[in-house]
Amino acid sequence: MADSSDSEVSVRKFPVTSIEKTDPPDGVTEGEWYEYVIGEGTSEIKGKRSGTLKSVTAYVKEYAANLNERSTLGYSAYAARKPTTKT
Repeated sequence: MADSSDSEVSVRKFPVTSIEKTDPPDGVTEGEWYEYVIGEGTSEIKGKRSGTLKSVTAYVKEYAANLNERSTLGYSAYAARKPTTKT
């Protein structure tokens, strides 16, 4: 009898790896900025966002949850949500 884990699809997870305060982007002089990393190894997504640590953390956690949900459903985290058609 096969183990049930043998039949499960391997799902890539996107954990929130880090959220750290950073300098604002060039040309921006105001606001608190944070740099975040979601994922591990070759599947890292890095970004910057302004706001409080609490608001940025909430955003990044929701972003990671959406990526994880899409990967669980079998969608590529990098693909467009709807296929484009030419008319």
